[in-house]
Amino acid sequence: MTDLITTPNIEGADDFYADLLALHEGHSKEESDAINARLILLLANHIGDRKVLEQAMKAAKG
Repeated sequence: MTDLITTPNIEGADDFYADLLALHEGHSKEESDAINARLILLLANHIGDRKVLEQAMKAAKG
């Protein structure tokens, strides 16, 4: 059984964040929203564990 990892776990986290911001540069709000939706679905598919995805949604909601 896998649980959501909420502690820092990304090597080069600052670089990843900069890349994420750069992904949205030059795009409208609507385009950025669509990029985010596609990215979420791609990552959810990669994770593939419904329990982990439910934990992530709960954590994101606050």
